Amino acid sequence: MEIKILQDILESNKNAAAEVKELLKKKRIYMIDMMSSPGSGKTTLNDRLIGALKNNYRIAVIEGDIKTTKDAERLAKHNIPIFQIETDRFGGDCHLESSWVKKCLEQFDLDNLDLVIVENIGNLVCPAEFELGDDERIVVLSVTEGEDKPAKYPLMFNTSDTMVLNKIDLLPHLDYNMDELMDNIKQANPKIRIFRLSAKTGEGMDALVKHISDNIDRKRRSV
Repeated sequence: MEIKILQDILESNKNAAAEVKELLKKKRIYMIDMMSSPGSGKTTLNDRLIGALKNNYRIAVIEGDIKTTKDAERLAKHNIPIFQIETDRFGGDCHLESSWVKKCLEQFDLDNLDLVIVENIGNLVCPAEFELGDDERIVVLSVTEGEDKPAKYPLMFNTSDTMVLNKIDLLPHLDYNMDELMDNIKQANPKIRIFRLSAKTGEGMDALVKHISDNIDRKRRSV
């Protein structure tokens, strides 16, 4: 019975994700599902991305946390639409679901958006199992988390399109084996694209900004 319940939940989520994807296609909006463990620097990265993109694109954020609105408050300075999901109010789930994202999207003026960034709840397990209907899944990994995370949590990296290796400004102070990390990533997902950067200092951000900009432009030109 437990397996059937889980299958039903995943199937329901998959159906809602398809509805989200169709809505985004109709409105030509690019959506990113950004995932990571807690403390990887997702919000700092989003702060940088929004600052770099907001003059050329219309952006909204869906912020997921179990509790508090602290991350949403950090991004409020950009004066963009932000919708907060606190899962503590309905069980404290460690992931976002596509039906919740769909309800958030319905609160936005979709005719005046080019990009939606979903900042998923900090967890390297559950979010990988729940599709949101996004165009791109980005997993953020900080160098302070070590080299073994892709080996320990392969589904997260296998289901992601892009990996951001964050906090590279700390590498001179760490005993870090980059070759080991790359081997682990290739084992989990040999096709994943990788950006190395520091969201704090801005080093390496230009390449990621260009990548996202190109994808937004491509989606806007789509029929």
